[in-house]
Amino acid sequence: QVQLVESGGGLVQPGGSLRLSCADSGSLFRINAMAWYRQVPGKQRELVARMAVGGSPNYVDSVKGRFTISRDNTKNTWYLQMDSLKPEDTAVYYCSRFPRIAGDSWGQGTQVTVSS
Repeated sequence: QVQLVESGGGLVQPGGSLRLSCADSGSLFRINAMAWYRQVPGKQRELVARMAVGGSPNYVDSVKGRFTISRDNTKNTWYLQMDSLKPEDTAVYYCSRFPRIAGDSWGQGTQVTVSS
């Protein structure tokens, strides 16, 4: 079973940066593709970025040019570098293998708040 732990969220001013981390702490098999999602209360979870190992990243239009998904192969950790943050980026961010399969659960997520 996949066990992912998100971290790195926080409060940042508009225009600031954060780097989120997604640690694969207990998977019995290698995750070859990862995605970052975000959710605002009362709205559906949104796919923000995804990437397969050795593949090209894919981003939702609203974050293109500002967010970067990456992976540290030595640490089996995935990252989401978020630059030029906007108030509309405020959400709880989650990571998940991609595509998700039946039985995959969501982690606790990490809160990102962009506010002055």
